[in-house]
Amino acid sequence: MSEEGRFLYFAYGSNMLPARLIARCPSARPLGPTRLAHHALAFTKPGRDGSAKATITPRPGAHVPGALFLLANQDAESLDRAEGLGKGYDRVTVTLPDPLSAALREAQTYIATAPREGLIAFDWYLALVIAGRRHFALPTDDLSEIPWQRDPLPERPARREGIRALEAAGLHRWEAILPPG
Repeated sequence: MSEEGRFLYFAYGSNMLPARLIARCPSARPLGPTRLAHHALAFTKPGRDGSAKATITPRPGAHVPGALFLLANQDAESLDRAEGLGKGYDRVTVTLPDPLSAALREAQTYIATAPREGLIAFDWYLALVIAGRRHFALPTDDLSEIPWQRDPLPERPARREGIRALEAAGLHRWEAILPPG
């Protein structure tokens, strides 16, 4: 993906929590918080489980808070697989400020190919997004209006994986960070 054997990745959803991303891509190193200009966050990407997942959508004047990570090229395939490249997300290149230098840098991120309104996020997924924002001291007030529901399948592998990441980040009572539902 890059000549140096590494690439930049902009995380704005559940991968923003370092424990989640590192479990998927061991080389991931957080560089810090940043934001993508002229885009908005939307929970309109249909997940494989039928719930809402985060995506970005162009919107002049808006911005999406997130985090920039440095990954080794060998983790690109794992990240693509985790994100569902070709199965709901496309990988795109975006330009945003590097948190270490403020210089504009190009990074990879994912955008939903067929967004759909009316989807509802599962509790554990929204908790991952909130926890990621909190980790980087980013505002979470815009997430308080996101509709969510309890996952009807408590043994769902994705749910168990998400909860493991939350607990690895020290959130053993992760439900407490969810907005009133």
